[in-house]
Amino acid sequence: MKIIVTRIIPDRGLNMLRGAFGDASVVVTRQDGPIPRPELLKIVGGADALLPMLTDRIDDELLDAAGPQLKIVANNAVGYDNIDVPAAQRHGVIVTNTPGVLTETTADMAWTLMMAAARRVGEGERFLRGGKWTCWSPMQLLGMDIHGATLGIFGMGRIGQAMARRAAGFGMKVIYTDSFRMAEGAEKSLNVTYVEKAALLCESDFISCHCPLTQETKHAFSTAEFAAMKSTAVFVNTSRGPVVDEAALAEALKAGKIFAAGIDVFEQEPKVHPALLECENAVLIPHLGSASVETRSRMAAIAAQNIVACLRGEAPPNVVQG
Repeated sequence: MKIIVTRIIPDRGLNMLRGAFGDASVVVTRQDGPIPRPELLKIVGGADALLPMLTDRIDDELLDAAGPQLKIVANNAVGYDNIDVPAAQRHGVIVTNTPGVLTETTADMAWTLMMAAARRVGEGERFLRGGKWTCWSPMQLLGMDIHGATLGIFGMGRIGQAMARRAAGFGMKVIYTDSFRMAEGAEKSLNVTYVEKAALLCESDFISCHCPLTQETKHAFSTAEFAAMKSTAVFVNTSRGPVVDEAALAEALKAGKIFAAGIDVFEQEPKVHPALLECENAVLIPHLGSASVETRSRMAAIAAQNIVACLRGEAPPNVVQG
């Protein structure tokens, strides 16, 4: 067997693969960052399984380079917009992901960004570390209250629902919009109200984005959307970078059209729009939504489980349907 892992992952996943197929069967690339495309095309040759990251583009070219013995591409992520699933199906290759594993951890991070942006934590820390804090002042770095405010959730999937549960502890009113409305019983259990996007924009004190990246959601938040929000609104995105027009967000932040933003994902990762980097009222972090020891270990384990099952002739538990 030849199993290619395109980045160092937690030992829990690697140990499962090595235990099942032997140390020599598992090839881990050890570069700092994504493996260069030409090198990736070379190393996948003859692979039986591939465990890639979101930064690795899996398309016809790569599948051809791998060869006909490739049986599975086990993405080390919940999302799989880096994979051309129809191309994989044409090649007879199974695609899997790691669903459900990062829901609570990503919701934790979205909540962290929301609180940090609302209470100007990033600005405050830079202010203190820069030696600018000389005394307490009643008007210094005033932020926005979260308790009792209205939270708008854009995309009520697993993570959106986890955000709604957290909001209950802060006494927030929760409204949401999604391409599919939840059942009435589910809405009641979460104490959430469905609204159209236009209402979400103008009524929310906080907007947290949790939608998948599709043709319909690309730049779902751009100039018009930010203009429709409250000038006191805080915007958070932990979904996918291209959901947000970064230039429009930067303009809205600089012009005071919205109060602040907390962003974990970007359009052209690892690049960030230069104008956004200039915004003091933006809390920007490098795609850390699932970055806890336990969650990343579980992700690696699930990806490994998918590979082990497939190479043993069993049905992997997390097959992606094209």
